[in-house]
Amino acid sequence: MTEQGYDGTPVAALRRIAFLLERGRADSYKVKAYRGAAAAILPLPPDDIAARATAGTLTELPGVGASTARVIAQAVAGRAPDKLVEVEEQYGGPLTADGAGTALRARLRGDLHSHSDWSDGGSPIEEMAMTAMELGHEYLVLTDHSPRLKVARGLSAERLARQLGVVEAVNEHLDGAGFRLLKGIEVDILDDGSLDQTEEMLARLQVRVASVHSKLAMDPEPLTRRMVTAVRNPFTNVLGHCTGRLVTGNRGTRKESRFDPRAVFEACAEEGVAVEINSRPERRDPPTRLLELARDIGCLFSIDSDAHAPGQLDYPLLGCERAEAAGIDADRIVNTWPVERLLEWAAP
Repeated sequence: MTEQGYDGTPVAALRRIAFLLERGRADSYKVKAYRGAAAAILPLPPDDIAARATAGTLTELPGVGASTARVIAQAVAGRAPDKLVEVEEQYGGPLTADGAGTALRARLRGDLHSHSDWSDGGSPIEEMAMTAMELGHEYLVLTDHSPRLKVARGLSAERLARQLGVVEAVNEHLDGAGFRLLKGIEVDILDDGSLDQTEEMLARLQVRVASVHSKLAMDPEPLTRRMVTAVRNPFTNVLGHCTGRLVTGNRGTRKESRFDPRAVFEACAEEGVAVEINSRPERRDPPTRLLELARDIGCLFSIDSDAHAPGQLDYPLLGCERAEAAGIDADRIVNTWPVERLLEWAAP
């Protein structure tokens, strides 16, 4: 997979700055100005943008402020904008040392876990799809949250149905580009192990990531039953961030949930459910000892970004580094598969 780059145009400069800020997990308000300015000037002819830069009137455009106008003017003048140089130095370096994970990353064809601004992501569906395509993905699964997760603006069945229409429209627009946006969900595992969406809607989706988001501190026995029940649901394809831990980041840290990992992973292996290697730096889930246990039990895996912004779609390299270190064979990682094989595996 290739990295999103800068082609010298002001729109590309603004998008690259936003991408790198997101990659570095900067606060969303710091990013929105750059994506908003890129959207504001995208429809304008280059000559119009250049004339406004010369006249100093870029800030008269809605969505363009002083700092983004400076980026645009510097790009129009043929120089790398100062802000772009700054964030390239801060966030543009390799995510891993000595090329770790790059060989496996080159074999990934897509990403099965991503969020848009329909739930708790920061960017529109189209921007997530375009960035995934620019990064060399052949497919991206859109997995916004399910209704119970109100803090993340989870999608009701009605909202999810509307979103599926948007996914279809995006695919029509990108037809012939060698990329597909797949219909998915990150569905909450409820207290009894059932999935937080109607069977009718789950059946309309192509890939389903099932995750525990509530009552993470349940006693081990009921939590194990809850997770095993969800894994054995015929609609479940991927078990998301299985321990729920947080190891760093602005949300603080959170201990692992306590459950019987052997029972859960044996159920995953029996049902053909992939254990997610969640690549977010603050998660690194599952922990290494559990990753190795799932490997030894014979589980499938999915190396996912869990991206909530376009720049975070670069995170799977971190998961690839961990999978390589654990000696996991690439063919056991479902998102190394061509889309036809992936969809055949994911069908209930």
